[in-house]
Amino acid sequence: MLHSDAAARLPAPDPEEPEYVIAASASQLEATPRTLKHDDTFAVFDAHGDAVPELAGNHGIFHRDTRHLSQFFLTVQGVRPLLLSSTVRDDNATLTCDLTNPDLPAGDGRDELLHDLVHIRRSRFLYRAASHECLSVRNFDVVPRRIELAIGFDADFADLFEVRGAHRSRRGTRAAPVVERSRVRLAYAGLDGQTRTTTLGFEPTPTALTGDRALYRMQLAPGETFVMFVEIRCDAAHPGPGARLAFRTALRNARRDLRQRAARGASVVSSNHHFNEGLRRAVSDLNILVTDTPEGPYPYAGVPWFSTVFGRDALITAFETLWMDPAIARGVLLHLAANQADRFDPEADAEPGKILHEVRFGEMAELGEVPFRRYYGSIDSTPLFVMLAGAYLERTGDLDTIRLLAPAVEAALAWIRDHGDRDGDGFVEYGRRRGDGLVNQGWKDSHDSVFHADGRLARGPIALVEVQAYAYAAWQAGALLARALGDETSASAHALRAARLRDAFDAAFFDPDLGTYVLALDGDKAPCRVRTSNAGHALFAGIALPGRAAAVADDLMGRASFSGWGVRTLAEGEARFNPMSYHNGSVWPHDNAVVALGLARYGFRAEAARIFEGLFRASIYFDLRRIPELFCGFARQRSQGPVSYPVACAPQAWAAAAPLALLQASLGLGFDLPQGRVVFDRPRLPAFLDRLALRGLQIGQDRLDVKLERVGEGCAVSVIGRTGQAGLRVET
Repeated sequence: MLHSDAAARLPAPDPEEPEYVIAASASQLEATPRTLKHDDTFAVFDAHGDAVPELAGNHGIFHRDTRHLSQFFLTVQGVRPLLLSSTVRDDNATLTCDLTNPDLPAGDGRDELLHDLVHIRRSRFLYRAASHECLSVRNFDVVPRRIELAIGFDADFADLFEVRGAHRSRRGTRAAPVVERSRVRLAYAGLDGQTRTTTLGFEPTPTALTGDRALYRMQLAPGETFVMFVEIRCDAAHPGPGARLAFRTALRNARRDLRQRAARGASVVSSNHHFNEGLRRAVSDLNILVTDTPEGPYPYAGVPWFSTVFGRDALITAFETLWMDPAIARGVLLHLAANQADRFDPEADAEPGKILHEVRFGEMAELGEVPFRRYYGSIDSTPLFVMLAGAYLERTGDLDTIRLLAPAVEAALAWIRDHGDRDGDGFVEYGRRRGDGLVNQGWKDSHDSVFHADGRLARGPIALVEVQAYAYAAWQAGALLARALGDETSASAHALRAARLRDAFDAAFFDPDLGTYVLALDGDKAPCRVRTSNAGHALFAGIALPGRAAAVADDLMGRASFSGWGVRTLAEGEARFNPMSYHNGSVWPHDNAVVALGLARYGFRAEAARIFEGLFRASIYFDLRRIPELFCGFARQRSQGPVSYPVACAPQAWAAAAPLALLQASLGLGFDLPQGRVVFDRPRLPAFLDRLALRGLQIGQDRLDVKLERVGEGCAVSVIGRTGQAGLRVET
């Protein structure tokens, strides 16, 4: 995933280096964004339910990387109503905004209207490439009122990268609006030969309708309510059944789909209602970000900028949710296998066996103005893919799926061996093939995220610490998978490669003076001797020798790295440290989840619980309890919340899933398939939880419900329900 700092950089970026930046001209916080998503469509509105580009440039309805509605603005008697409340339902099914009138003077044949006499409620949701809205207006005055309500609208059909700040020398052609009795069709003929359309339908028929405005004039008796429906459909081949019927049908179907998705995985309820609220929001965010593909459920990365297929993000999200809902991992693996590179294509940074980084469908991607139409420029997606395949087999025992994946796994391992290792030294390095591709191709892909202790940017090819860890785990997983499929020869060869890589990694990457692993080796094999959270990924993947783990844990949890809210991406005191930067001092929830899983793997359960506690305390301060993509890395202060990052995505899949992974890390939760048991290895509840219930833990075809209660520093674990023969094992 490509991101960019909105804060200061050291030094200024090279003007010849392309950066697909996210402009920070306005903080999303100022506009209090309300986001909705369904499949390939997402929307960003303000708290009123309006899309107002002047307030925030990312407002609107987006479908397949094109903004199909850029303005949607409600007025009453010609002025904007006052906001009473605005919220997205806990299950993310609908956005509801309650509004009222301000004081309105007499004029144009209208009497004076005092404030708070007219109530307006807007309920809106997305379903199958359309926005559906029910808008009700009620007169609470004791006399009849004549009310004029108008909705202004527009569609600029801007490419997502234009909205993010890219400039284009030329664009396609917008057609004149086609206005019918209760419908308006807006269209744009792109330079890529595609025509993109937006159709707005209104019911009942407006008093007046033009190409950019719908006007309703109504006379309401005391207590009377007027109800109208608006449907906004993207790229519709045929008109729908009418806005009213479409709203009711789509709402029923959308809620049914969300219920079915939520019922698929395990559930969590605790003694802390703040945690329960946050976890409900996290699971709901995951449910709306998960998109059904032909291969199965796939979590899109995040709204607004990354609502599409990303390889790395989905793989990490699948790891975070594997204990709770293995179907997500299966969908991710099968979809990425179906889109695995099978040939060399420098324009897409593609090589045989490489796993996808990003897919885009917009005009700029189709024309090659940005390189992300089908882009393979990530160095870690391929080893993570094999890692996840192994973890999925251990979690589910699903050999049928592994057989389907076997050719893709072998191709991915061949890529690690033949193309990932560019100079034959046994390490996996990256360097872009295309001039405007990503400069850095690990998860920290800002242009300045890989550097030396003196602040000099590293020159490639670059071997990142976490990528070697993933490659080690990929060879380990490859051995597991080959053995499960009866191929002992390949299993032994893969295991030998893993052992050799582990020894070489320890010699090249562990720095005794630094007390942890270096960030990377540059193109001259010189180590980047800076302290970063990347070292924690070596614990996650298991490449760290047991004797190194304590030093790494101490560094990660020291004051320079741990802000109190979480582990910083870069330790305070390093050359490029900036708590407001994107990757050089900020706190990323998913990164902390991976670090915590790594700490727990090596027995540092208390440290994992400490990270869990920090992120939970931070989450209380976020709007809707929604954990964002990242936040600033300033130290935690008494009676103050964390400092937000102004253009962080929310919801974001791997951030939403972070509490689930942190819970697993703290509890030491695992699964022993041969014995049919759920396992808790030295479980520990974080300080904010006294009791916890996990229901629907799947082990094979059976399910188990358990309760955990704090007992001193540990937990008492008991079975409270089961289906089939599922068992329990607690290790102390």
